[in-house]
Amino acid sequence: MELFSAEFFSALLAIVLIDLVLAGDNAIVIGLAARNLPVDQQRKVIVWGTVGAIGIRALATLVVVWLLKIPGLLLVGGLLLIWIAYKLLVEEKSHDVDAGQSSWEAIRTIIIADAVMGLDNVLAVAGTAHGSFLLVILGLLISIPIVVWGSTIVIKWIERFPVIIYLGAGVIAITAGKMIIDEPLIKDYFAANTNLQYALIVIITIGVLVAGITKNKQKKLADRS
Repeated sequence: MELFSAEFFSALLAIVLIDLVLAGDNAIVIGLAARNLPVDQQRKVIVWGTVGAIGIRALATLVVVWLLKIPGLLLVGGLLLIWIAYKLLVEEKSHDVDAGQSSWEAIRTIIIADAVMGLDNVLAVAGTAHGSFLLVILGLLISIPIVVWGSTIVIKWIERFPVIIYLGAGVIAITAGKMIIDEPLIKDYFAANTNLQYALIVIITIGVLVAGITKNKQKKLADRS
């Protein structure tokens, strides 16, 4: 991928969107972990907890970017992303996080919670980066501050405009399709037929969105009855 090309910036935009949609709840976890501490300690805990979380997230994403170069793992990663995109639309998230009683406990809780909750984010970002470590780092540097310090605004936007979630799920589904197409083991089947490539991406994306919408409608009907 050429540096600072249209493809580069479109991938960067997709990474930032994925980070915001998938990592928005992590900001809530940060707040919950620090809630029992004195106000003067909360800011320090949030900053250091976030620094630790970013470090682990960046390292994990770079490792996954490297792993995706192994034959067969792009296909596996693409299939996992399809599930992640669907889960994003239908999963009801909970935030049962123990508040730390000391600064160190709160920082540790933030880092561990982010590492566990960020697995889907890591895979999605790594798939979108197309092997570019620079894209991974830039995406994190842009999106993490927004998530941490603008989390309230981001969450309100998502609650007010649910279409943002569907947009994020669509981007993840498109990324999944591209990963499957780029898988070295089956790449030759798609290389000679561009229409087949587009068809697969469209089928995956529409399939995820329709499945998510259908499941959510069924949930609403079940809640009413």
